[in-house]
Amino acid sequence: MEHAVLTGLVLLVGVAVALIAQWRDWRPSLTVAVLLGVAVRAVIYFASADDAFQPVDYEESFRPAGEAVLNREDPVLGSEGGWHFLPTIPYMYGILLWLGLPWEYAGRLVTVVADIALIPLVAKLAGGARANLRALQYALNPLALLVAAHHGQVEPVALAFGVAAFVVARGPGSPERTGFTLPVMDRVRLYGAAEAPNRAWAWVKRSLRPLPDDRATLKRGMLAGLLMGLALCAKSWPIWLIPGMLLLLPTMRARIVSLLFTGAVPVFFLVTLPIFAGTAFHQIPEVIREIKNIRPIVGEWGWTPWITGGDWALIPWAAQLGTYLIYASVLVVIYLWRKADPIDMTIAILLIFMVVTPRLGAQYLMWFMPFLIARPTRFAWPAILAVSAWSAYGYLYMTQLAVDPWWYAHRDWSRFSIVILPLLVMAMPWGRRDPQSQRPVQAPGVSPALSGTT
Repeated sequence: MEHAVLTGLVLLVGVAVALIAQWRDWRPSLTVAVLLGVAVRAVIYFASADDAFQPVDYEESFRPAGEAVLNREDPVLGSEGGWHFLPTIPYMYGILLWLGLPWEYAGRLVTVVADIALIPLVAKLAGGARANLRALQYALNPLALLVAAHHGQVEPVALAFGVAAFVVARGPGSPERTGFTLPVMDRVRLYGAAEAPNRAWAWVKRSLRPLPDDRATLKRGMLAGLLMGLALCAKSWPIWLIPGMLLLLPTMRARIVSLLFTGAVPVFFLVTLPIFAGTAFHQIPEVIREIKNIRPIVGEWGWTPWITGGDWALIPWAAQLGTYLIYASVLVVIYLWRKADPIDMTIAILLIFMVVTPRLGAQYLMWFMPFLIARPTRFAWPAILAVSAWSAYGYLYMTQLAVDPWWYAHRDWSRFSIVILPLLVMAMPWGRRDPQSQRPVQAPGVSPALSGTT
């Protein structure tokens, strides 16, 4: 990696500018934020594409998927099993390769463009007087630069569609949402168990009753669902964004429509494989099985490296236990943040996922970045800096090592990640669980510009 030092310097300068902007409360125009984001991504993009070193998955998973589409082969079955998602992004790869763009540039172009689109989307998600400051801070986010422009991983594509779905669901000029209530539990408490079913059914009927502006609301729900469906076509993890998106919509009818369209888009890309990718109809069940076939490799992050000694390992019981922990933790988070703004609930869901998950790639840590930067908490920046530094060590330093030294470094690197978990817990929006108690979060003796509030 001839350009690792250059990439590292760009990241450090970007972090410094982002922190100074927070301290000085800079509010540049959105155009300035976007242009700066384009500039830093262009430097890393060209440096990484020109490097003799190319990441293993970029060469052995992403590239075969794009070439399979170019050759009218199924990107899942025709790329030696290296692609485990729907073919949306391989279609983009295939088009760029067909246009004659070298792979080193083609694969990263998809993710860099998506990451640039996220800059104004973060501003829209943040809203308020500091929207452009948040856009600037995302434009300089070190992990986003590494994932999108250096490694070419596809998280920014999923995030661009997912964040856009949130922006559409919230609507122009919409007031901040305040979560939801659990109608059956409320009715049991207020009226007793006997009356609860009738009261809950009456609540459902009222929720489904058309409103005067129902058509516009349903259109919002449909478009938000289409965007979230495209996010799911890029990767499977945006399923964790769906609850927040649905709660941003004002009516139950709009939520139902949105959910239907969210599911319809992945189904469309699946059933059209024979048309666009040359997949035989009888192979579609095999494609579904391959997409679902995720091996229980643990030992990269959090608590599992302390079981494996810092090495990768196939441990089904640890993967299964971690999966149960994820589901249980997400349910607890949804309950605790049931009255909060749905964006805050989403931040909490994504952060708790990172805390309890048994398996993780550094790119997963991108999931919460746009949301946490748009709506920062008191410990947002300590968490952002910690995960960015941990990831940069893996992306830039460890890739300089030979195979055996890499494995030795990996043992310490993966086990050290457990130190970051408390920061992620502290970065959750604890002070914004109840809209009645939402006040600017400010540390004693710290000015509002440094407090991380919007």
